[in-house]
Amino acid sequence: MLNLFNTLSCKTEKFQPAEDNQVKIYTCGPSTYQPAHIGNYRTFLFEDILQRYLEYVGYKVTRLMTLTDVEDKAIEQAKKEKLTVEDLTRKNETIFFKDFEVLRIKKPDYPVRASTAVDQAVKLITQLAEKGYAYKFTYNDAENVYFDPLKFKGFGKLARLDMNKWPTKKRRFHKDTYPGTPWNRGDFVLWHGCKQDNDACFQTPIGNGRPGWNIQDASIVTKYLGFTVDVGCGGIDNLVRHHDYTLSVAEAVSGKQFSRYWLHGGHLFVDGKKMSKSKGNVYYPSDLIAKGFSGQQIRFFLIYGPYRKKLNFTLEKLTQTIQKLTSFKQMVADLEKTKPTCQSGEKDASSGKITTDFEDNMNNDLDVRSAFDNLYQTISKIHEIRQKLTEKEIKNVLSSLHKIDGVLQFIF
Repeated sequence: MLNLFNTLSCKTEKFQPAEDNQVKIYTCGPSTYQPAHIGNYRTFLFEDILQRYLEYVGYKVTRLMTLTDVEDKAIEQAKKEKLTVEDLTRKNETIFFKDFEVLRIKKPDYPVRASTAVDQAVKLITQLAEKGYAYKFTYNDAENVYFDPLKFKGFGKLARLDMNKWPTKKRRFHKDTYPGTPWNRGDFVLWHGCKQDNDACFQTPIGNGRPGWNIQDASIVTKYLGFTVDVGCGGIDNLVRHHDYTLSVAEAVSGKQFSRYWLHGGHLFVDGKKMSKSKGNVYYPSDLIAKGFSGQQIRFFLIYGPYRKKLNFTLEKLTQTIQKLTSFKQMVADLEKTKPTCQSGEKDASSGKITTDFEDNMNNDLDVRSAFDNLYQTISKIHEIRQKLTEKEIKNVLSSLHKIDGVLQFIF
């Protein structure tokens, strides 16, 4: 039975979706004002492992990924590059899904741009205003809409905010996002009114404007998957502001629990420091490919460890870590080339242990590291006695590995 650490309860829980054989997953995608780096891909890879393992154990998974293509940063970056917001974000989106192919990440069933769910954002804002959660306010001569967290019972439950410290004096935060990690203790913007037409504004029943980042995910998910999902995923940084905003918007409208489980991946550091352009320590998949590393090797490094813990990246550590993968793949290649000479094989060479050990470890909150380490030990033993095995036994071992690689995607 699969057990996952649920951020909402802060406990490891038995996974049980709303419907027995169906799982709906919402994953936070990139802000496409710039290309995604390997820190972002660490999150997308653990989500890929989650989807693939759920399918491995028999669930039918429907996965949606949000693509933030209309926001403050995209507008600013488009001006710098002298492009339209659409041209900028489409360019980076193309790079993003090419990297998916390189890293063997499944493309979601619904990769949805925020710009295609503006109609749903308008519907949600209208309903939030009718229920008393949202209100209009003019800022810099533009008519915006804001959400009042004090009106929503249970606000901040995902990040475990102490709402007793929330100021009662009215404060408003007008930007989509703010640098750093502190909470914006005040009302957050849902709708940016536009004073004049531009390529990031939309004519709607509530006026000319664009949805704020804080309502975009709720708009996309509720439009395509409805008001309830089984799993919400993202990086640990989404616990500051973003995911609590998303679930509050959806739950304030529907009155239903938005997501049964929340999973969050840990940060990737470089030489012990958080990645940033100002530090000059940002790596993209293309940078590592250019240095001679393969997509499978990058994938292995980024998922070989507890997905919820911090992972430190250096080129030296990458080189050392993938040596184990190289050794493993060589043993598998040797098995594929083995021509058995025996008619009856060693009884301990059964493929059953391979499958059982893999599932036991993966059922423990997707413990890829332990799953691979146990697999390595078992294959090492089988490799030593490979000449004593029958053709059928080797075939069964390789069949089990192929099935497992449907999840891991770095063996073959």
